[in-house]
Amino acid sequence: MSEEALKQINEAIYILEQLIEDTSVPRNIRRAAQQSIDILNDESMDLQVRAVNVIELLEDTTADPNCPLHARTMIFQIITRLELPQDEEDEDEYEYEDEEE
Repeated sequence: MSEEALKQINEAIYILEQLIEDTSVPRNIRRAAQQSIDILNDESMDLQVRAVNVIELLEDTTADPNCPLHARTMIFQIITRLELPQDEEDEDEYEYEDEEE
């Protein structure tokens, strides 16, 4: 795991903890934040899998009409941090060249 990816995960967990402590945020959103922390700390899964799972979970909470605007902003900050850059060796796997006519 790269140092930069670990830093981004820790930043996301820090924001999630702030979200959990905010009592103005509905309970279901705080519960999703706690589940997100649990997923991010689960080392049995690959880091990118954990990030994608958390992003999907949090995207669902942003659609909740009861989600306060400040909480939605925090969730988008978390999602941005979890959009981890791929390792250079993984990027080569998906590279393709445009076909010339």
